Amino acid sequence: MIILRLAWHSLLNRKVTVLLTVLSIAISVALLLGVEKVRSGAKESFLNTISGTDLVIGARAGSVQLLLYSVFRIGDATSNITWETVEAIKRRPEVKWVVPITLGDSHRGFRVMGTSKLYFDVYRYRRNVSLKMAQGKPFEDLFDAVVGAEVARKLNYRVGQKIIVAHGTGRVQLGKAHDDKPFVISGILEPTGTPVDRTVHISMEAYEAIHVGWERGSAPRGDDIVSAEAVRQMDLSPKATTALYVGLRSRIMTFSLQRWANNYREEAITAILPGVAFGQLWSILGNVEAALLIISGLVVFTALLGMVISILGSLNERRREMALLRAIGARPLHIFGLFTAEAASLVGLGAALGMGLVYGLLATSRPLLESITGLDLPLGGPSAGELTLVLAIVTGGIVAGIIPAVRAYSLSLSDGLTVRT
Repeated sequence: MIILRLAWHSLLNRKVTVLLTVLSIAISVALLLGVEKVRSGAKESFLNTISGTDLVIGARAGSVQLLLYSVFRIGDATSNITWETVEAIKRRPEVKWVVPITLGDSHRGFRVMGTSKLYFDVYRYRRNVSLKMAQGKPFEDLFDAVVGAEVARKLNYRVGQKIIVAHGTGRVQLGKAHDDKPFVISGILEPTGTPVDRTVHISMEAYEAIHVGWERGSAPRGDDIVSAEAVRQMDLSPKATTALYVGLRSRIMTFSLQRWANNYREEAITAILPGVAFGQLWSILGNVEAALLIISGLVVFTALLGMVISILGSLNERRREMALLRAIGARPLHIFGLFTAEAASLVGLGAALGMGLVYGLLATSRPLLESITGLDLPLGGPSAGELTLVLAIVTGGIVAGIIPAVRAYSLSLSDGLTVRT
């Protein structure tokens, strides 16, 4: 206790240096914990981009490829699923609901997705959170569209505004726009932090309607052009779709339906479990999170190195202090303990302040961070991983403090009661 009291009073005598050292350690600890928070939050949000969907079914492809285009709207499908296969899947006793999604068109750089109205009822993300309308309602009319939050924000859209969908997903060329059949925005979704925010949603029937006359892959001309009024009178039942989101009556049936789909002889299709595919995709991105942690670790190392340099730099000025301590009976080991206790106090205070900074910022700016990044960063207490990191930092600081402690021990032995001037 005496050593700790001496260490504390010694630190108080060097307030400015101590404050700067503690602050540098606190900032580095806050950075490391912040990166860990964002990393775990990003992983959790990534893995929960879609939840409540038991299987995703698409044309025969790898699980990651199917996940990328069906959930993240990245890339394109090798082929579509015929509607006969969709009906066969719907008739399966395991199936509770099926939501088709059709991709292939775009709007000013954002993907357009044809789907059913059921999509807005059953789609879930981030721990079973459902989609909510910020404005308006899901599509009712044939040429209604529901846009994601990012689409509305970046393009400054509002309910009731007309938009034009373009054919294809690359750079839209002249003559590729479905400008003869404009859509009206009927609803704007609340932010989700998922690809839903960057998607324009239309009905499956509307997707069929805008492609009437496009069977050859090019815009219809002359008599082949069908007006928006005329197309309303046509049979717009979908003939194919890009992929399916499937919900089951019981998760116990998941593997049986997956096996049935993967062995389906009428058409080459693949059924994947979203959670498993997400895990495979995240493992590809694992190097990125490792790099972030390494960079943050180097920042912490730099702060601890600064602490060691600060203590070492004060040794010559404190030789008189050590000589006086020796004169009143302190042993070299007491000097060693004093400097080790100072290092432990500095790193302990810095770690505590760093944790306070992280959780203070999280408590005050969590809604803002969620609205900007879409990340759900829980406000609960420190996780086991975070506590392990902090404990490792404190231990590393104490170990680093041994260097000036050994130096002080050596000086106290050599100096004895000699007073340097």
